[in-house]
Amino acid sequence: MRVAIVGATGLVGTTMLRVLEERNFPVTELLPVASARSAGSKVLFSGKEWTVITPEEALLRAPQLALFSAGGGPSLELAPRFAQIGCRVVDNSSTWRMDETKKLVVPEVNGDVLMAEDFIIANPNCSTVQLVMVLKPLHDRYGIRRVVVSTYQSVSGTGAKAIEELQAQRRGSTETTVYPYPIDLNLIPQIDVFREDGNTKEEEKMIRETVKILGDEAVKVAATCVRVPVVGGHSESVNIEFEKPFELEEVRRMLSEFPGIAVQDNPSLKEYPMPLLAAGDDRVFVGRLRRDATVENGLQAWIVADNLRKGAATNAVQIAELLLQKGFLG
Repeated sequence: MRVAIVGATGLVGTTMLRVLEERNFPVTELLPVASARSAGSKVLFSGKEWTVITPEEALLRAPQLALFSAGGGPSLELAPRFAQIGCRVVDNSSTWRMDETKKLVVPEVNGDVLMAEDFIIANPNCSTVQLVMVLKPLHDRYGIRRVVVSTYQSVSGTGAKAIEELQAQRRGSTETTVYPYPIDLNLIPQIDVFREDGNTKEEEKMIRETVKILGDEAVKVAATCVRVPVVGGHSESVNIEFEKPFELEEVRRMLSEFPGIAVQDNPSLKEYPMPLLAAGDDRVFVGRLRRDATVENGLQAWIVADNLRKGAATNAVQIAELLLQKGFLG
């Protein structure tokens, strides 16, 4: 199994390597791919050093699987070229997510949509992944009318330079090259560019991707996405309005039984999800479950996940595992 990691030297790419190794994915030959300026450098995988190569070199070596985390431009150009040689592509950029001909997949939620003809599969936005993991079992049981979500997104979602800038500002730097304002001791209510309707592109992603993954145009989503001075881990305050009445104990039970979800909901002991505790974990954590008495059938929840893992790298590897299970790789 020749596996290419396109963007192997970035934050998500290096996490993909770690997750592949942890989950014992059957990689017989690794093709770490990056830009020409990184070609020739080394990455460590399964106790061995592998040389970083260019996309052109990787194409010549015909991998069966390529995990992409190199940004929208490279994905738009390269993903079809890899697919044309029979390589399955799992892409972490936003390029293919809303393409009607491409599947947008969270394996626990809608893995059944993957078919033999799918050669480019989209990995959802990190904040969308953790949201739909919680919404899916509840929507199946109660029917969701409306979701209002406010995100608290860490700087690792922007990349290594954002982490460096936050740490530099904590040491006293006033330089702002990644964000329009200092992120240390601050919150920035803008992630990505603004659209004509006043939403940012990140908010638009969450709205549209949630509906596509759940497969139900009737679900209404409102989102506000905020960058916070946390190194890693995204958090979400979520308000859900259901079609049917619910019992909190049943909600807790259903969520605790759903694959990949951990319920941390014991306020008397101050037990609730936090980014600090989710770091390095592949699960989605949910807590602060309580009724919203201002609407009929309203539920409030707090959701946290490691955005580099389940929000990106782990979900991509899980898609690859699913392709393997279905007999689409080999």
